[in-house]
Amino acid sequence: MHTNRPHRLKGFDYLGCYRYSLTFCTNLRAKLFVESEVVKLVLSQFLRAVGEEEFSLLAYCFMPDHVHFLVQGNSEASDGRRLIKLGKQYSGYAHSVKYGRKLWQPWGFERVLRDDEASVTVARYIVENPVRAGLATTVSEYPFVGSQVYELKDLVASLPT
Repeated sequence: MHTNRPHRLKGFDYLGCYRYSLTFCTNLRAKLFVESEVVKLVLSQFLRAVGEEEFSLLAYCFMPDHVHFLVQGNSEASDGRRLIKLGKQYSGYAHSVKYGRKLWQPWGFERVLRDDEASVTVARYIVENPVRAGLATTVSEYPFVGSQVYELKDLVASLPT
């Protein structure tokens, strides 16, 4: 039976110091990430899961109806599947309590970065999303991008203005 649900990698345990590019869409692609209060709430809950599962948030970008995260496991116990589950669970619950509506689609998309992919290159790509989408003329003017690891000015230093 074919479904549109993305599948996880077979034979990959998602445990350890791996890096993941994650994308989660809002329920019904509602444009919820246009208010700083909503973004702040969701980001804080995702950061809670990042800390609990021993990850670092290398980059994030909240687009109006979806979010991109680049995360990296910091120990052999870092569990990518659990991070995804907790991040969506914590943020979805907090959002539903505050706003009375469902936040996420039931699944998301994850990509395990290859060893030869530089984290900073993928992070730059993520924070450039608003410029490519026409939501901002420069990365630095868009309020919903950032990193727990990199200074935004360092990520955008080599980008065209």
